[in-house]
Amino acid sequence: MKADAPPKLNFWRKSLNARSALLYLFPSILLFAVFIFYPMFRTIYLSFFLTDQQGAAALFVGFENYAYLFESKEFRNSIKATVLFVLYTVPTGVIIALFLALIANEKLKGIGFFRTVYSSTMGISVAASSVVWLFLFHPSIGMFNRLLNVMNLPGVQWLLDPDWALVSISISTIWMNIGFSFLILLGGLQNIDEYLYESAKIDGAGYWYQLRRITIPMLSPTLFFIITISLINAFQTFGQVDILTKGGPSQATNLIVYSIYREAFVNYQFGTASAQAVFLFICILIVTILQFKLGEKKVHYQ
Repeated sequence: MKADAPPKLNFWRKSLNARSALLYLFPSILLFAVFIFYPMFRTIYLSFFLTDQQGAAALFVGFENYAYLFESKEFRNSIKATVLFVLYTVPTGVIIALFLALIANEKLKGIGFFRTVYSSTMGISVAASSVVWLFLFHPSIGMFNRLLNVMNLPGVQWLLDPDWALVSISISTIWMNIGFSFLILLGGLQNIDEYLYESAKIDGAGYWYQLRRITIPMLSPTLFFIITISLINAFQTFGQVDILTKGGPSQATNLIVYSIYREAFVNYQFGTASAQAVFLFICILIVTILQFKLGEKKVHYQ
């Protein structure tokens, strides 16, 4: 039998392995440090200061930036608009993507064409998509109002009416994000073992019973992932708001991310913008933790 290696030799080997691992991880650590950790800590630092127009800390004010935010009616409106936007887009987007994935998972001739169409929104940028939706929502030449006119219904000021602007942004966002959700859900459906469906059919189970007892439970890890990602993306929505409404009308679509942008790069108030960014980070963190604490209990891992 071989004698055990001396303790010093074991320590040297472990130290060598640790240094090798750090060497391989160094590029990733460097990228994270430059693009994630430094901006995050810099934002937290600036949230306690008033800043000049170059964004440099000028006067320490402690938690006054945070107190100012919660006293601001505009910021409270941003919170309300963001919460409504998340409620409009996330459940609706996931349900539509699941419905399309269930259809596209059927073994039918030519179904590959529809799979390509349903996932095609992934290949279109937010800017290009927003420009298309800008024309669709146009009050005089837009397709939606033309359809309403054909049905003898009054036109809608989609992006100009405070009651419709957030709904309009939500519709465009659902369309933009549906391709990614559809593709992930379709992949989850195709990973479910066909033996489960064959056994259910032998027992006389119908389609809806299979959907409720087999498909949804086996798809729950994928649904959990999609819901979590959709929630985070909804809180971070910016591009379509900037192109379609600029946060208006009457602050109806002034989501928190767009409010941060305006405060920092229009009003040059980097301190209060940083405080808003920290608040948004805490909100996303809490929502994600709750999602894992409450939602993961219902996830069925095969």
